[in-house]
Amino acid sequence: MAAWDGVSEFVAVAETASFTAAAKRLRLSVAQISRQVAGLEARLQVKLFYRTTRRVTLTEAGGVYYRHCSHALEGLDDAERAVSDLQATPQGKIKLTAPITFGEERVMPLINDFMVLHPQLELECQLSNQLVDILADGYDLAIRLGHLQDSSMIARKLSGRRRYVCASPDYIDRFGAPHTLSELEQHHCLVGGAGYWRFIEAHKTRSVKVSGRMQCNSAYALVDAALKGLGLIQVPDYYVQDYIQQGRLLTVLDPYCEPEEGIWALYPFNRQLSPKIKMLVAYLAEHMAGV
Repeated sequence: MAAWDGVSEFVAVAETASFTAAAKRLRLSVAQISRQVAGLEARLQVKLFYRTTRRVTLTEAGGVYYRHCSHALEGLDDAERAVSDLQATPQGKIKLTAPITFGEERVMPLINDFMVLHPQLELECQLSNQLVDILADGYDLAIRLGHLQDSSMIARKLSGRRRYVCASPDYIDRFGAPHTLSELEQHHCLVGGAGYWRFIEAHKTRSVKVSGRMQCNSAYALVDAALKGLGLIQVPDYYVQDYIQQGRLLTVLDPYCEPEEGIWALYPFNRQLSPKIKMLVAYLAEHMAGV
């Protein structure tokens, strides 16, 4: 297996353009990555990378070697996945990421149920509202909300979400319900971190600056304030759908609500044949339907 020594490390550095990012992807130290790449260069008697304090780029020889090695590693991955396909039970580690609140509320309970069904699985999860680099950080799966920007991934729609403007019956009894966007300036709007709300008017997206007695970056705090009659809120449906069904919150400005946004599972092309990823995505799609 000496011919494979340093190849995975070399490919990771080539794809991330960084020894540090490659170390993070492979869960190794930067020193180990550097040592393996140096050993590979010594064995091949060729320089594979140009290194500066700011950038790591492939040499001409490195580019040729990368093209061959990347195909070879993909073939090895395909072989391992083909063997895994013979096993009825998904196993091994899944590394995934999801937005914090939606992950806590909707994703992780389903993931935990899936883990109970498949005890040979291991999980590494990062809940973050930052758009992580799926490939560079070595993620198998990412849950994303709304418009997708990364077209290099496979995307499967799991469900959808819609934003509603709501208020308590008590608030509407006291202040009335707005019927046009211009009327919002006459109301107490409970504001999130952005300071504006999004709507559709005349088939175009419109952002409306809102203000009121309260501004908070916690949707749960805003929902609680709305339930207590402090004002109007605009939040995704999964925060308020139970309260709407119970009549504790009433929706307003429904004709101006944006169309449903997608809730997506996003994963690299080389994960599409993985049984554990296929089964997990199918499980999430089944159980998130109607979220």
